Amino acid sequence: MNKILTYFNGTLTERQIEQFAALGALYEEWNAKINVISRKDIGNLYEHHVLHSLAIAKVINFRPGTRVMDLGCGGGFPGIPLAIMFPEVQFHLVDSIGKKIKVCDEVIKAIGLENVTTRHQRAEEEKSKFDFVVSRAVMPLPDLVKIIRKNIQKEGRNALPNGLICLKGGELENEIGTLKHRAVTTELKEFFTEEFFETKKVVYVNLSA
Repeated sequence: MNKILTYFNGTLTERQIEQFAALGALYEEWNAKINVISRKDIGNLYEHHVLHSLAIAKVINFRPGTRVMDLGCGGGFPGIPLAIMFPEVQFHLVDSIGKKIKVCDEVIKAIGLENVTTRHQRAEEEKSKFDFVVSRAVMPLPDLVKIIRKNIQKEGRNALPNGLICLKGGELENEIGTLKHRAVTTELKEFFTEEFFETKKVVYVNLSA
């Protein structure tokens, strides 16, 4: 939790601080019942999952009224930390595994998030339109773009044109490939000093055209 305060303290309200602080015990409790985070990694929840999710907030400051889908949300990352950070933005969390959506629902209810909806389904089945789709290492970028292009509405309201924002790691040259002319990669070591972020990146793909 201290890491969140280190990097975002000046921007958080008391309510947001309380919500972030509550995540630790909630995920420990639910992860013991339904494994959504590696048991070996639950001790690194704030650095490897919450702070990693909030890296997207270093790349874009979503404007109020923005609609964001978190595709393959797992236990709620990056969607739930982003929903705490941007209470006036609407988040829709989608995952094909029902028990993961159950964990999301329970965490959302426990911390009183009112700007999040969830759905247990495959990405191909989601027909709604969003300003952005966010995702964390769900599948290769070209495959993801094919699936979610139908979900991106054309008219934008943010500094970045509407599109896909992915949390990725490692070498991405081959993966970005044909998307290079519309993709922008940001190294997370620019923002965070922890070793975990040395190879981590945010990749934005403009899908507004």
